[in-house]
Formats: sequence, C-alpha cells, structure tokens
Amino acid sequence: MEDAHTPEIYVDADGCPVKQEIYRASGKYHMTVYVVCNTNMNVPKEERIHLVVVGREPDAADDWIAEHAGAGDTTDIPLADRCIKKGAKVLDARGREFTEDSIGSAMAMRDLMDHLRMMGLTSGGPPPLVKKDRSKFLSKLHEVIQSLMRDVGKA
Repeated sequence: MEDAHTPEIYVDADGCPVKQEIYRASGKYHMTVYVVCNTNMNVPKEERIHLVVVGREPDAADDWIAEHAGAGDTTDIPLADRCIKKGAKVLDARGREFTEDSIGSAMAMRDLMDHLRMMGLTSGGPPPLVKKDRSKFLSKLHEVIQSLMRDVGKA
C-alpha cells in the first residue's frame, strides 16, 4: 500500500460493472487500485493496479476489503456498511454514495428484497446499467476522489 495519505480504491470486482471507469479515474489521479475477486481476472498491466485473488469462501473478498479499506468503492451493501464504519467513502455502481445516514435504509431495503425473493414474491435484481448510470458513477467518483485529495492536501 502506498503513502498513508494517498487515497486508494478497493473494488469488489467479481460483479462490478464499472471497473473500466475506475481504472480511468485512478490513472487521472495516480491512485492505487486493489481489484479484489474470488477468481483470476484480467486487469490492466499498470503498476498502480493490483489484482488480489482471495479464496472462494462466500465473503472472502468482502473480508479482505473491509480489513484493508480506508476509502474505496463497492456495490455490496453489507460490505459498504462495514467500510463506512471504518471511515471509507463508498459508491454503488450507479454513483450513489452510501453514508452513515443512508446505509441503514439501504440495508433494510436489501433485507426486505431478499425476503421477498425467498418467498417467491419477486425475482431478479436491479436493471442493467445504462450509459447514463455509468456517467453518473464516473462523475460521483471524480467528486469523491477530489474531496479525499483535498482532505489530505494533494489536490
């Protein structure tokens, strides 16, 4: 890990649809990215991008990120909750920032939807990302990175 003052990005990569956007933003700001996944995947061959392959246990990637994260991004709500408690900035793939104030309702909605799926009352997940979602994510990612860098005097 780099200088303790340089923000890093942690990606729960197995299901992350915005990895390319993260790689581009990290290049612009010269940030280190940890791409954490259960199986090997292709990542850009750049010094600042690190592939971390963890075990296949159900929460292995979440556990690794929660242990190492200071400020990063994820779409996994329980992982977001764990990271926020450690002071991380967390975004979902549509550019919504989870905060201490919003994570409780996000967890409750996730639990409700899981319950409804188990009862057979609903199926499927969120709609696929569209160009507008990717744009919103990228805009919010830049905003969060700039804010973090200002906080550490790097901007």
